Amino acid sequence: MVTSTPLWQRKPWDAIVIGSGPNGLTAAITLARVGHTVLVLEAQETIGGGVRSAALTLPGFLHDVCSSVYPMAVASPVFSSMPLAEHGLEWIEPPLALAHPFDDGTAAVLEGSMAATTRTLGNDGEAYRRLFEPLVAHWQRLQGDLLGPPTRFPRHPTLFARFALRALRSASRLAMSWFTEPPARALFAGLAAHSMLPLEHLATAAIALVLGTTGHTTGWPIARGGAQNIARALASYFQSLGGEIVIGMHVDSLDSLPPARVILCDVTPRQLLQIAGHRLPPSYQRRLQRYRYGVGAYKVDWALSAPIPWTASACTRAGTLHLGGTLEEIRFAERAPWQNQIVAQPFVLLTQPSLFDPTRAPQGQHTAWAYCHVPHGSPTAMLDQIEAQVERFAPGFHARIVARSTMSPVDLEKRNANLIGGDINGGVQDLWQLFFRPSLQHYRTPLRGLYLCSASTPPGGGVHGMCGYHAATAARHELLR
Repeated sequence: MVTSTPLWQRKPWDAIVIGSGPNGLTAAITLARVGHTVLVLEAQETIGGGVRSAALTLPGFLHDVCSSVYPMAVASPVFSSMPLAEHGLEWIEPPLALAHPFDDGTAAVLEGSMAATTRTLGNDGEAYRRLFEPLVAHWQRLQGDLLGPPTRFPRHPTLFARFALRALRSASRLAMSWFTEPPARALFAGLAAHSMLPLEHLATAAIALVLGTTGHTTGWPIARGGAQNIARALASYFQSLGGEIVIGMHVDSLDSLPPARVILCDVTPRQLLQIAGHRLPPSYQRRLQRYRYGVGAYKVDWALSAPIPWTASACTRAGTLHLGGTLEEIRFAERAPWQNQIVAQPFVLLTQPSLFDPTRAPQGQHTAWAYCHVPHGSPTAMLDQIEAQVERFAPGFHARIVARSTMSPVDLEKRNANLIGGDINGGVQDLWQLFFRPSLQHYRTPLRGLYLCSASTPPGGGVHGMCGYHAATAARHELLR
């Protein structure tokens, strides 16, 4: 059982992990599995960081507070090595990973079947197959290199090089050069928009290629009973290994911690400065101060009287919807937040988990979750714009809203201190900061025994635990000295 009683009188720990997000829990598990004594400290009253659920609208309606769909979790090598099913985690795979509707009532889709996906892409179906089929065929070998630390030489260098030739391009340029018609271009643009970068930026194509490939391999599942069950399963497994968790314990200084041989911080560089800045050399402090955070998210959760009335029938079978129209519209919408601008038609990412998981809402009723990208820390409400985009592709949507909950970037940061300015990726993931986050040292800091294990380290944002795993692996070398 997770306890709220601090265990300050214990004998010294081998490791203390600050933060119980998926990376923090993975770091803790990685060390506990090999026999180390590990304590996890969580500031909030619930564990999980970005994988939490709550009744945000009405009793009986369960909403995911931050993340909701988990392609990278099921693709994660470290999660796959854990017996999480034995600890209560059950994945639900919607029939379609993704639907991308258009104004004419049609939709492009991403589903496990390559043939079914290409049939929605018209004359670009064959081009799509040629782009993704080699990645799908070699995904099991490729994913380890993509989710590995940047300092490690790829285990499959030829495959990795072939991927990089296309992945390091901008999504906009790759979509325009590879496809000739709007549906395929738009589908690719929507995938790339998960990068939270302008689509003209280099390496945005990488996000689209990875997410598209997972749609054909591991899928885009949701957790039965809500995202919180991911955190619960990780915590349960950790505790079965002898680990301990303390909730409601905000750490504002390393000086307040009990003795430990190593400390791993599931926090961003800004919080690391607050916690350990007085012990870090000035040059490293300056590097952390220069770390760049990206645009924010504005999120809406709905309690609904009935399913969303999508015009395109394919949308009723999809766990995730990309609402943004054409490549040109998405490109404009995703560039605006970087220019500190608000657009009337934002690109909206929406999930509808209750269609596939009846535990999320009372019988016959439903939940939905959506967000759009906004300028960093923006106070501007985007509810009307988001709901207008849903209504655009699902006329009659407004009439089915029973209650709603909104979260601005400021609200998101209040719920999770790692979401600086509403940035859900732990910092900008452009080409430079993708490989050098937050510094050339990655997980290590100049202070012996202190490590960073958050999404502000490689491979970056997403629920996969690999940041925590790599940090813990580095820390273990120190523990073995």
